[in-house]
Amino acid sequence: MSTMMAARLVKAGEPLRLEELPVPEPAADEILVKVAACGLCGTDLHLAVAGDIPVERTPITLGHEGAGIVAGAGRDVKGLREGDRVALFPAAYCGACRHCLQGRHSLCDRSKVYGMARDGALAEYVTAPERTAIRLPEAVPFEIGAIVTDGVATPFHALRSRGRLRAGETVAVFGCGGLGTHAVMLARLMGAARIAAVDVDEKALARARALGADLVVDMRQGDPAKAIRAAFGRGADLALEFVGLPETVEAAIRALDKAGRAVICGVGMARPALPPLAAFVGREQSVLGSFGMDRADIEDLLALVAAGRLDLSASVSARYPLAEANAALGHLASKRDGVVRVVVTPGGT
Repeated sequence: MSTMMAARLVKAGEPLRLEELPVPEPAADEILVKVAACGLCGTDLHLAVAGDIPVERTPITLGHEGAGIVAGAGRDVKGLREGDRVALFPAAYCGACRHCLQGRHSLCDRSKVYGMARDGALAEYVTAPERTAIRLPEAVPFEIGAIVTDGVATPFHALRSRGRLRAGETVAVFGCGGLGTHAVMLARLMGAARIAAVDVDEKALARARALGADLVVDMRQGDPAKAIRAAFGRGADLALEFVGLPETVEAAIRALDKAGRAVICGVGMARPALPPLAAFVGREQSVLGSFGMDRADIEDLLALVAAGRLDLSASVSARYPLAEANAALGHLASKRDGVVRVVVTPGGT
């Protein structure tokens, strides 16, 4: 076990390089994880293909959605031991800053995101601080545990922690890729009375309807805010935006009812416009950012999956071995077959 294979980002726009590296040594407070599954998401495309999200150094091993088995531990590790099944929080948070102490781990002042600031799980082994590892119930497959850490936890955080969804409310989801698809599922599970799904992809809209959306809107066909009001009689109590474009952010805000909340998860550098202040202030609407997730989001979702309350079996659209990591990224980028999540299985499971 002296060496391992890892998929390394050397330069954005170029294929990942499969390299043989020494198996990393865990620090005193870290565990060594034999990776069983690593999910890929849109952030990986920004890092590896577009290059519009910077990395701290290159080469670096990608992969921030990891799950596997504890294969070793540093001298100060107390709660985990070899053989334990774990999912990894997408970043190594410090556990000591004011945000961590409040349970807001995605805002950690010293956060080190896997694949951006430290080597990630697109490898046979990865190290992680013990505090950032989450026990994976036996009933949850590794590939599901991996995608829950970001692909499902991010929309859950947006719905619950930032959007404060209440049972009986109306929800509009803008962008029905991996995150938006799970937002539709979760909004239904959390008691939304009516759900509208907005996208420009017919397969994504069909999937959203099959998963519980009451209304699907092709944004190419007109203003989705008008379509939502025509169908539901009023605007949305909560709008979630997962695209990161000015036009979708602005459409999400326009779709709001009085006292509505727009939660923006999509990331981009453009600047959307707010409505005229007289309308925005007078209707007491809120626009909120939502970044990532907290540890409790992942723990609660894993409990739902383990209890059979949340079925994510259809969310893994394709599986690839580590040697085909570039093909996996290409599959995700192509959006073919209505892809939700692509998973790489370094452990061969």
